[in-house]
Amino acid sequence: MGLTASVLAIDAGNSKTDVAVVTAEGEVLATARGGGFRPPAVGVEAAVDALAETVGRACAAAGVASAGHVSACLANADLPVEEQQLAAALHARAWGTTVEVRNDTFAVLRAGVTEPRGVAVVCGAGINCAGMRPDGRTARFPALGRISGDWGGGWGLAEEALWYAARAEDGRGEDTALARALPAHFGLPSMDALIEALHLKRIDRRRCGELTPVLFRTAARGDPVARSLVDRLAQEVVTMATVALTRLDLLDEETPVLLGGSVLAARHPQLDAAVRDLLSARAPKAVPRVVTAAPVLGAALLGLDRVGAPAQAQQKVRAHFER
Repeated sequence: MGLTASVLAIDAGNSKTDVAVVTAEGEVLATARGGGFRPPAVGVEAAVDALAETVGRACAAAGVASAGHVSACLANADLPVEEQQLAAALHARAWGTTVEVRNDTFAVLRAGVTEPRGVAVVCGAGINCAGMRPDGRTARFPALGRISGDWGGGWGLAEEALWYAARAEDGRGEDTALARALPAHFGLPSMDALIEALHLKRIDRRRCGELTPVLFRTAARGDPVARSLVDRLAQEVVTMATVALTRLDLLDEETPVLLGGSVLAARHPQLDAAVRDLLSARAPKAVPRVVTAAPVLGAALLGLDRVGAPAQAQQKVRAHFER
């Protein structure tokens, strides 16, 4: 393995990791997929150890020992200090001469644009937003949950649905079909039974994420409470995008707003229409677009930006991942 690739691209999310080895000409030498990247749960070193296995497979398949530059877009790199810590940990592995770590939202953004200019809102398990300009300016949010002012994401929606359903069943809140749909998902007769099963851990709390699609199905059937939660999510998505556009002085310019993550990419009709209507009212020059390309493409393009690769190289790597 005596060759050196130009870019080692890493997109590491909570549930999976994708790695690509790319030349300066845009040729993708190899790719590999591994498990999730969760430093808060296992610690930085253990998380990077797991990453190393996937990187090792990609490099071995490409026949290279290292890369000129490591472009890593990582989940849980939510603060600049965390990006610095993770960059130091990756640099210590000697995978590349230079290392740049960004939050994984930037991978979705760069995957959806032909130049590093625009805003992306990602709504999967959580919710986040990032924006960038070609001059290097960026806009971002801490995205640490309620302590940083966040609302939404698949987990947040599931928790809200449970809250409203519980109050509907015991009389503290208005009636909602969620009080019947949520326990039925787990084969249970009532919210009381579901609350007990979750509290006593007969149902793993991690399975609450399964309730987000139930919420959207209930909203699609016209339930007012479920529909109000979907509408609130649309408000959050557009608020984040509008703030990022304003920070970057892009509100008055035609600018792509990329929508990514499992919740937004699902194109739920109510959510999709509400986001577009609100954007049209609050940021008329925004051009909303759902991103379906693999985020590792964005990590690779950010790396090629960094090494000054020509446009033809970027087109070639994009063609590889979008075919």
